[in-house]
Amino acid sequence: MKKTFVLVVLFILPIVAYLFFASGVNNFGKLPTLTEGIKELNAEGQDVRFTDNITILGFLGYDIALKKGNAFNLNQKIYKRFYEFKDFQCVMIVPKGTEDKVAELKKELADLADVRKWRFVFADPQMVRQIFGNLGTNLMLDKNLGTPYVFIIDKERNLRGRTADEEEGTKYGFNTNSVAELNNKMEDDVKVILAEYRLALKKNNANRAK
Repeated sequence: MKKTFVLVVLFILPIVAYLFFASGVNNFGKLPTLTEGIKELNAEGQDVRFTDNITILGFLGYDIALKKGNAFNLNQKIYKRFYEFKDFQCVMIVPKGTEDKVAELKKELADLADVRKWRFVFADPQMVRQIFGNLGTNLMLDKNLGTPYVFIIDKERNLRGRTADEEEGTKYGFNTNSVAELNNKMEDDVKVILAEYRLALKKNNANRAK
C-alpha cells in the first residue's frame, strides 16, 4: 500500500499537474476581445490601415511636447522589442496642425530606434474623437485630444485587452506614463497576440501540407 502511494506521488501527480497547466495555457492563451469590428482608418491621402496589422494605437493630442515622454516610454519598452515583426505597427492619431511638432518628435525617436513602423495619422478634431469613440472604452480624451493610454488592435480590427485585470477589472488600454505597466502587462499582452497569429499561421501551413 505504501509503495503504491509513493508511486502515485512520484509519477502520477506530476503528470496530472502537467496536463492541468498545459490545458490552462491552451484555454487562456488568447488575449480577450473587448470591442469587435472597429471602423477602418479613412484618413485622406494617408495610407495607414488597421486591417491585416497588429496595431498599437495612441492619441498624442495637440500638445506633442507634453506627450514626448509617453512616446519615448512606448518606443523603448514596446516598439523596439516588436517592430521587426512583419505586421506590427505603432499608429498615433494627431490633430491637423501638429505636423511640424510630429516631425520633430519623429526625428528624436529616430535617434533611439528605426522609426519605419511609427505611423502618424493627421485628422481634424471630429475625426480624432470619432476614432477614439469607436474603441468603446471607459476612458476619455483630454482637452487637447490626447491620452496617455495606448491600445492593442488586432488584424481583424478588434480591440484586445484584459477582462480580469487585478487592478482595473476590464483593461482597455495601457498607461504609457507607467514604465512598470508597459513592462509587466503590455509587453506580455503583445507577446500573447503575436503568439496567436504565429500559431494560426503554423496550423494553416500544416493544413496546406496535408
